[in-house]
Amino acid sequence: MLPTRRHFAASLLAVPALLRAGAGHAAGRPVTVASLLGEDKPETKIWRRIAETLARTAPGRFDLRIVPNAALGGEKEVAEGLRLGSVQAALSTISALSAWVPQGQVLDLPFLFSDRDHLRRMLAGPLGADLSASYAAQGFQVLGFINYGARHLLAKEPLTTPAAVKGKRIRVIQSPLHTALWSSFGAYPTPLPIPETYNALQTGVVDCMDLTKSAYAGFKLYEVVPCLIETGHIWASGVLMVAAPFWKTLSEADRAAFQAAATEGVAWFDEAILADEAASMAQAARAGGTMVAAQDRPAWQEGARKVWASFAPQLGGMAAIEAIAAG
Repeated sequence: MLPTRRHFAASLLAVPALLRAGAGHAAGRPVTVASLLGEDKPETKIWRRIAETLARTAPGRFDLRIVPNAALGGEKEVAEGLRLGSVQAALSTISALSAWVPQGQVLDLPFLFSDRDHLRRMLAGPLGADLSASYAAQGFQVLGFINYGARHLLAKEPLTTPAAVKGKRIRVIQSPLHTALWSSFGAYPTPLPIPETYNALQTGVVDCMDLTKSAYAGFKLYEVVPCLIETGHIWASGVLMVAAPFWKTLSEADRAAFQAAATEGVAWFDEAILADEAASMAQAARAGGTMVAAQDRPAWQEGARKVWASFAPQLGGMAAIEAIAAG
């Protein structure tokens, strides 16, 4: 069962013990790394890989203390930890950082990017540079953008059309854009941190949610929402980030080593997610989960464009959004 907010305070108290449990840590600067998922998922494996790279390229200079399974809380708690200095590094979805950098929500606009390569091209250019500067100003030093995969609808039944979603209570990321998206289809959005979703779905607080295939299996959500509807409505963009105060105290040589390890890790992560998605859906199928195609794509896209229009004033205008879509 996943941790709830009540467990969060206790988890923080347990952190020193968790860190001490890694008795084999090499000497070096302590770097507390938060991961939402377990050791078998790319979200944690990337940090193991970065730690191994740094052990070769910067021996004895860093001691990555990786805390998996959301023991340090959900994405917003972890982001706050980076700003406060209790956490030095983490991955995060763009959505979870929208409270600090609302312009990042442009990456969450539904049906904006045609495929993975389209998203990658945009982030390799001025859009990625501008967003990185905005995150740094809020205390999040971005060392690379990652792609968690497409988000799909998860439910207890095949809700394949927007009409089928109407009236449903849906868990959403704590983001105004995600709330607006599902409201446009007549659903009732309920913002919840990811560690609370399993219990909320199990007890009927919410009826459905959306998530990537990898995280669907990572959180074992197929046990409570056994149907994944392939909507692919949003490419779940994220960042590999470190706390800006931590970054500023590093020497140029240490920054270069950490950045190089992170860059290699990001490239590995994007490939690993593809393999993990296939493994995740096989895992879900063995447990009784099913995957069905979404229907009535024009109706889904119509709702999405309402979100584009609603958020255009704070995201540079419709012309800028259309330019990204055509890029």
